[in-house]
Amino acid sequence: MQKNIPGTDQGGADRGVTRQPCDTETLPPARIERRSSPTVDLVAIRRQDMDHYYITAHPTPDDRPATMFANLAASVSAANARIVSQLVFGGSDMHDAGIPESERNSAQWGWPVTWIHGDGPSGGQWSGTQAYAVSRVDVQPVRLDGRIVGSWSANGDADYCLLGDIRPADPTRPPAEQTRETFAQMEAALRTVGMDFSHVVRTWFYLDKLLAWYDEFNAVRNRFFEERGVFQRMVPASTGIGVGNPHGAALVADVLAIRPKNTAVRIMAVPSPLQCPALDYRSSFSRAVEVQFSDHRRLYVSGTASIDPQGRSVNVGDVRRQIDLSMRVVEAILESRQMSWHDAIRGIAYFKNIADAPLFYAYGRERHLPHLPVAVAHSDICRDDLLFEIEVDLAVI
Repeated sequence: MQKNIPGTDQGGADRGVTRQPCDTETLPPARIERRSSPTVDLVAIRRQDMDHYYITAHPTPDDRPATMFANLAASVSAANARIVSQLVFGGSDMHDAGIPESERNSAQWGWPVTWIHGDGPSGGQWSGTQAYAVSRVDVQPVRLDGRIVGSWSANGDADYCLLGDIRPADPTRPPAEQTRETFAQMEAALRTVGMDFSHVVRTWFYLDKLLAWYDEFNAVRNRFFEERGVFQRMVPASTGIGVGNPHGAALVADVLAIRPKNTAVRIMAVPSPLQCPALDYRSSFSRAVEVQFSDHRRLYVSGTASIDPQGRSVNVGDVRRQIDLSMRVVEAILESRQMSWHDAIRGIAYFKNIADAPLFYAYGRERHLPHLPVAVAHSDICRDDLLFEIEVDLAVI
């Protein structure tokens, strides 16, 4: 069973909700299983009434999307699971070829696919795909205006809604207006399954040409959070990164919402021991969010870059030192929750210059870190002087 670790809610109330009794002492503990190969990383969280799978498929030597998507599909099929959402890192020019490959390799097509690419090497390069899948539980698609934008499932602990590829209908409007519409789409999708933004624990915002309008994005998000009372509750963990999309939209977004069914489930913000709250410089996200279930804990660490305790960019121009500080900042968060890199279940390492990606793997070897189920992506970071950012999810019994 999980250790009795006190909560560290920052800027919001405990999110546990009493809906039905739950005697956690009678439940068997979850099991976490890992399998890694040069082409696929898979982490399974096996629970009494539901299994979760976090799958990262890497480019293959032949660099064909068919092979990469087939490897992902084979892992899902072997687990007798169903994909809930998928993220693809590849040039938009490859979108029309990649989506049919995903469909051909899936017996049950029907989940959102968020497709992102960096501005530089977009055209013909892949850097991977990630999927979240579940088994032994019913999964219902979430539709909005006739388009599948998410999936909904439930077990004895909670209701879960994961939205993907949320985007504005009109990509020709000014970016701020597209952002407002995207938040409205999030709310509308959540309403279809009886949820609202108070249940959101994690967001991902993929902004095209981010450096040109990130301040505008933050202003719209801040206004939305003020109107919905988010600042009076728990502010979600988040990643905001600069990447393009095949639709020409100013942004696309993914959203994770969890609605607890009993007091065994607690959701709380987790501060960073080595960084100030992002709210201090009007960037509205928590450094991390922890979800304590009846049989395990899960930690969602927001996109983390080389920023000091005063909120300033540091190690400017030195990607190696930026990687080092970012990783140490994340490690301090993990240690504060009695976790380590061994508990990682998925992650993304973002690089302003994708040619720097080997430095991340070199860092892991030098520090003797365990193998991490991490995909790499080419992107702008939220400040022009930042060269690297990492997000990571973890789970521990």
